Amino acid sequence: MATSEATKWPKFAVSVLAALSSSLLLSFIVSRRKTKGLIERVRELEASLEASVKNCSAERRGRIRAQQALRKALPRNGTEETKGNSYPMVPIGTVRSCFSTRNGTPRQPVLAPLARACLVLDVSRVPAEALEGLAEYSHCWILYIFHLNTDLDKLWSQPSRSKFKAKVRVPILQGGKMGVLATRSPHRPCPIGLTVAKVEAVDGHAILLSGVDLVDGTPVLDIKPYLPYSDSIQEATIPKWVVDDRSLVVSSVNFSLDFTSSLANCWVEAEKYSLYASPMEFQSLIRQVLSWDIRSLSQRTRPHQAIMENLTNGYTNSNNTSASDNNPDTEIDEGISSGSSSQKASLPPPGDITYHLILEGIDISYRIDGDSNVVVEKAMLTSSVKNDSRSRSNYAWKK
Repeated sequence: MATSEATKWPKFAVSVLAALSSSLLLSFIVSRRKTKGLIERVRELEASLEASVKNCSAERRGRIRAQQALRKALPRNGTEETKGNSYPMVPIGTVRSCFSTRNGTPRQPVLAPLARACLVLDVSRVPAEALEGLAEYSHCWILYIFHLNTDLDKLWSQPSRSKFKAKVRVPILQGGKMGVLATRSPHRPCPIGLTVAKVEAVDGHAILLSGVDLVDGTPVLDIKPYLPYSDSIQEATIPKWVVDDRSLVVSSVNFSLDFTSSLANCWVEAEKYSLYASPMEFQSLIRQVLSWDIRSLSQRTRPHQAIMENLTNGYTNSNNTSASDNNPDTEIDEGISSGSSSQKASLPPPGDITYHLILEGIDISYRIDGDSNVVVEKAMLTSSVKNDSRSRSNYAWKK
């Protein structure tokens, strides 16, 4: 019996060993197949990566060739008068300013610290994330287009027929001329302006600015932060005729008894879209703007002639927003009440002429006497305000 059991154990051991061998062989075969599959997958991924790299390189070469072809094609496709390369640009945003018209808009930035604007980006071109970090700067540069120049089409499409003037009249020279590139005139070979403004806040895709000299609707090409260490040059010099001239500073600005009530009546509607928190703050803006003589040279020196020219050309206060100047040597007088043609024979004394300043669509009428004393008479809503659906009541400076 013992011998029979002893003969069974070797057979059992052989069976176990055979089973283990089969299992190990099967595991080896499976593992090998998996390894082979992984190796093939790695090779596929390597081939795909190599193809992607080649495609990216080909696309980059294609873009470079396209850009080179575009640069060559632009001058060839332009007008015969156009020389050199052309670089088409599209505005990235628009300014919503307190200055409804050119008349009254400061000639330089920061002259009216209360002058406010909202620069709204075109989100289809520039996402709001592009403004991240700008609020940490106190000021910024704004590159924009003088869009109210009436000769823009000729200037760009027919440069030789644009009647571009090499010299322009300078206000502080009382009509004296200087080379246009030595001035800040809007009538330039390329009608591009540069200004600096204080950054009050960044709200989504909008920048809240103050101290602006931009008219409402101005197209903006670019925004750059102001860097004092590089943008402010302490040893910079200027010509004698550019030295701060106080000849355009008025003697006083006063408000009539009727002005406060007329502004209060306007404010019922105006506060819905205004950049200002109260009528008193808005009145402070008026004082700052009118503390400089904003009249044109012809209005200051020949007020009656300015009225006659406005009558002849059909310019009255109702089309203030469309008056623009084709010729920088002549000034179309915005913001002056000329009356009807039947009044030509009875022109008022210079101190009795009523001028107009339009801020946020509110028509501010005022007079200025021979001693440069300004009296602001009344405020009246214009039709553009009544049709304006913009709401600015949630802006930072009104919170």
